[in-house]
Amino acid sequence: MSPIGLAVIGAGYWGPNLVRTALSTPDLRLRWLCDLDLERAQACLGPYTTVRATGSYEDVLDDPEIAAVAIATPAATHFDLVRSALEAGKHVLVEKPLTASVAEGVKLAELARRSELVLMCDHTYCYTPAVQRIRELVRGGQIGEIQFVDSVRINLGLVQPDVDVLWDLAPHDLSVLDFVLPEDIRSVAVAAHTADPIGAGLPCLAYLSVWLSNGALAHVHVNWLSPTKIRTTVFGGSRRTIVWDDMNPAGRLAIHDRGVDRLRAGNVPQDVRRQALISYRIGDTLVPALHEREALMSVMAEFSGAISERRSPLTDAEAGVRVLGLLEAASRSAENDGARIALTEVSR
Repeated sequence: MSPIGLAVIGAGYWGPNLVRTALSTPDLRLRWLCDLDLERAQACLGPYTTVRATGSYEDVLDDPEIAAVAIATPAATHFDLVRSALEAGKHVLVEKPLTASVAEGVKLAELARRSELVLMCDHTYCYTPAVQRIRELVRGGQIGEIQFVDSVRINLGLVQPDVDVLWDLAPHDLSVLDFVLPEDIRSVAVAAHTADPIGAGLPCLAYLSVWLSNGALAHVHVNWLSPTKIRTTVFGGSRRTIVWDDMNPAGRLAIHDRGVDRLRAGNVPQDVRRQALISYRIGDTLVPALHEREALMSVMAEFSGAISERRSPLTDAEAGVRVLGLLEAASRSAENDGARIALTEVSR
């Protein structure tokens, strides 16, 4: 098949990365870079390029050689931009979060489905070799039943003017959680606590709890104010525990055959039953070799593959809507002093 004609929308923080990886993807042919700041788009492309820069989204959508667009603009603009592209018959890759609300996300998912077009969320971390292996291990049953997930994503980050730390950082962790969980386990409730200790006007740190349908609890800590950068997630299972340390390129994954086993009580007297139920397991730790590949290259390959093969991408619009549901519930919880919010209460 001929390469898929692509336009990138947005030349700000993430757009140049999409431009670079699109140009390196054989199944895509980048034709346009669109940004309201035309000079910025031209500067991103450089003087020696066949890619055209424009400040007009209509120019892109009117081009019959453009079959797909990749959108890297503020979340508040996603709904209108994605809807216009789908209505023009274009496949869409869109940055996280999918939209600014569940209701908007559902509308776009339904429009893509009716139009038989690919609508893919760029949940970039889901395409890292580490998370791909975690998904295999969790869904393959190698760690047993999920008992807990504990994630920390903190650094001295850029305080965003339009979104709080939950909507800026937590989509990474929530999309990974959604990606790796077995299909029969789902998120059922959320509670969140946030704070703004520097008076930025928006929460700069947050602690988020997610209850899972099997009784397990996931916890996410996100923070813009930490002088230490930490990117660590622990997936605790009944058989093994996975530790993903994204700041350790020499050993991003460690699989620990260690944990706590619950024994049968039998006829043990009540006064010693609690002690008899617990057994500590100390085993080996495995550090698997991972084939390092830039996650965004895998995102582009998945996007072009989904279009060519007429299938849903791994991180489709429904995945984006599920993450939005968690974010909306978290925001509602934070506004109500950390109250537990059932996901069934989030409007769709």
